[in-house]
Amino acid sequence: MSRDAVRWAELSMSRKRDVTFVLEEAKQKMEETVKDYKLIFEKEGVYLHTNAKKTVQETGIPGFIRIVERAGVPALEWSPLEDEGHSAPAVLYSRKDGEGGEEDTNFDPGYEPDWAVISTVKKDREHAQVKDSGQWAFSLPLSELYSLRRARFSLGRNFMVLTSRGGHPLPPLHFHRGGTRELLRALQHYIILDQSPVDGRLFLAYPRDSNSAAFPQLQILEDGGSDIVSRFIHDPYATTFGGFSKVTNFFRAALRPPETSVTRTNQGPGLPSQPDDEPGFELITCGVELGPRPAVTRGRALDQWEEFLDSEGRVKEPQKVKELVFRGGITPSLRKEVWKFLLGFYPWKSTSTEREDILRVKTDEYFRMKVQWKSVSEEQEMRNSLLRGYRSLIERDVNRTDRNNTFFSGNNNPGLTLLHDVLMTYCMYNFDLGYVQGMSDLLSPILFVTQNEVESFWCLTGFMELVHQNFEESQEAMKQQLLQLSILLKALDPELCDFLDSQDSGSLCFCFRWLLIWFKREFSFEDILTLWEVLWTRLPCDNFHLLIACSILESQRGELIGSDHDFNTILKHINELTMKLDLQTVLREAEAIYLQFVCCKELPRKVKQVLGLSVPSSSEEDSSGSQRSETEQLLGQTEGGAASAHVPTYP
Repeated sequence: MSRDAVRWAELSMSRKRDVTFVLEEAKQKMEETVKDYKLIFEKEGVYLHTNAKKTVQETGIPGFIRIVERAGVPALEWSPLEDEGHSAPAVLYSRKDGEGGEEDTNFDPGYEPDWAVISTVKKDREHAQVKDSGQWAFSLPLSELYSLRRARFSLGRNFMVLTSRGGHPLPPLHFHRGGTRELLRALQHYIILDQSPVDGRLFLAYPRDSNSAAFPQLQILEDGGSDIVSRFIHDPYATTFGGFSKVTNFFRAALRPPETSVTRTNQGPGLPSQPDDEPGFELITCGVELGPRPAVTRGRALDQWEEFLDSEGRVKEPQKVKELVFRGGITPSLRKEVWKFLLGFYPWKSTSTEREDILRVKTDEYFRMKVQWKSVSEEQEMRNSLLRGYRSLIERDVNRTDRNNTFFSGNNNPGLTLLHDVLMTYCMYNFDLGYVQGMSDLLSPILFVTQNEVESFWCLTGFMELVHQNFEESQEAMKQQLLQLSILLKALDPELCDFLDSQDSGSLCFCFRWLLIWFKREFSFEDILTLWEVLWTRLPCDNFHLLIACSILESQRGELIGSDHDFNTILKHINELTMKLDLQTVLREAEAIYLQFVCCKELPRKVKQVLGLSVPSSSEEDSSGSQRSETEQLLGQTEGGAASAHVPTYP
C-alpha cells in the first residue's frame, strides 16, 4: 500500500471516529433532555388570541396548553398546532441568570401601548402575521405566575388571562373544548390559587413553599402567640390567612372548602342562566347586586332667564338653574347667556354692572394676547419652532373642523378665521400646553353659540379648565379615566367586561376619543350643544361623562356578545356608532345607572370613589338616626313635595 493510501485510510478512520463521537454526544444530550423533560398535563383546542392585524377568520391560533417539568422546574407552556415536533418555545418572563432576579423585558407582546396615539385606530403592527404563529409560543415557569383570571361569556366559551410577576399579561387563552377545571386542578399540585372574594374569577398564585417571598408583609397579632408561629411553620398558607385575618381579608374566600363554595351571579334581566360545564370551579362573577334600575324621565329645556335674576342682575338660585339645565338643556335663544355662567366667564353672583366690567377687562386682555402672536414676523417664527408647529397644526385642523356646518362651511369663511385666531391666542394664554389635536372640536360649538371672538375664547378657557389634562403629553388623565370607566363597567355588567377581556379589548381604548373630546364626534352638532351644557352642570357627579360611556357600551352588549367580533371589529363597530345614538335615551340610561349605583347598599368603595360618593366612617354610620342616608338625599323630593325616583333633586 502506498504512503498516500495509508494517509487517506488514517484520515478516513479519524473522521469516522469524530462522527461517531459527535453522534454519541448528541445521543447522550438527547437522552438527558428526554430524561429532564416530564409532561404533566396537556390539553388540545386552546386558542391564543392576539392583537395582530388580521381578518375575522384569523382571530385565534389553535394550540396546546401543557404543564411540564424541565430539569425539575414546572412550567406552563402553550404552543401552536403547526409547531408540533419543533423545538420547545422560548422561555418568557423568566428570571435572568446572575442578575439578581431581574425580569426579562425583551418580550414583545405584539401590540402598541393603548396610549401611543390619540386616534382610536391603532397603527399597523410590524411583527409577523398570524401565519408565523410560532412567535406566540410561550413557556412560563410557575414560580413566575402571578395571577390568572378565568371566566366565560354567553357563548359558553371559557377563557383565561395569565399575568406574570412582572405585571405582563399574556394574550387571552380560549378553551374551545373546555379543560380549565382540569388545568387548575393540575396547577394546584405546584402552586396555591387564592380566589378573591371581590372578584371570584380572579386567582392569585403562590408557590407551595414555606420559604416563599410571595407572601405580603405581615404584622404578627397578639391573638395566637407562639401557637401562630408554630402553625405558620407547619402550614404558612392557611395560617397566614386564618390567624392573620385581621391584617387582610382579601383572600378570605380562598379558605372555603370547594364543596361549600357558593356560586354568585349577576345576570341582567332576561338573560338565560349559565350552568358551568366544568363543576368544581364555579364561575363567580362580581358579587354586587345592584338591584332594579329606576325609571328616569327628562324635563323641559330652560326657557326662562329673567325670572332667575334679581333687581341687580344676580342669579338668585344657581343650583336650581343647574338642575333645570341638567334635566332638559337650554333653549337655543338663551344659550349665549347661560353658557357664560356655566363655563365660568361670569360668576353666578355677579351683578349686571360687574359683568360689564368683566367683559371690558377680558376684552383688553384677549387682544393683548392676540397682538403677541400677530406681531411675530416670518423671520421670528422661523426661529420659533414651537409656535410654528402650533400654527401648522391649527391651520390643518381648522380646515377640517365642522365644515358641514354653515358657520364654518365654504372657503374664506369668517367663522374659520375666528376659529384659527382664538386657537392661536389660546397658545399664548397657555403656552405650556399650546395646541393639541382635538381642541378645535371643543371650540367650534362654543364659537357657533356665542358668535363672539372674545366670549368664545374665555368660554374655551373655562371648558379647558375641566378637560385640559386630557391633552397633556403624559396622558395620565386619560389612563385614569379609562381605568375608572373599567371599574364602573365591571360593577355594572361583568359579562360584557369578560367578553371585552377575551378579545383583548378590556382596556377600553376604543373609548379614548369619547372621553378626550366629550363625545363630540359621536353625536350630531345640535345634540352636542345639549350634551355639553348638561355635563357642564357637573350633576349628578363630576364623572357623569363616564356613566354616559357606560350607557352607550351597555346599549351595544347584544351586538358585541355572541358575535364574532375581535379587537379590530370591536373598534370598527364602536367607531361606526357615530351619529347613530339617541342622546335623550343615552342621558336617561346614564342617570338611571347612577341612581342604580347610589341605591346599592354594598357598592364597592372604588365605585363610590369614581362617583364622588362619600364613604362614611363607622361613627357616622352609628349616628344615622338624625341624618338622612346618602341615597335619600340623592333621591330627594320633587318641587311639589312628592317623593319620586323619576325626577331626583341633586345636591
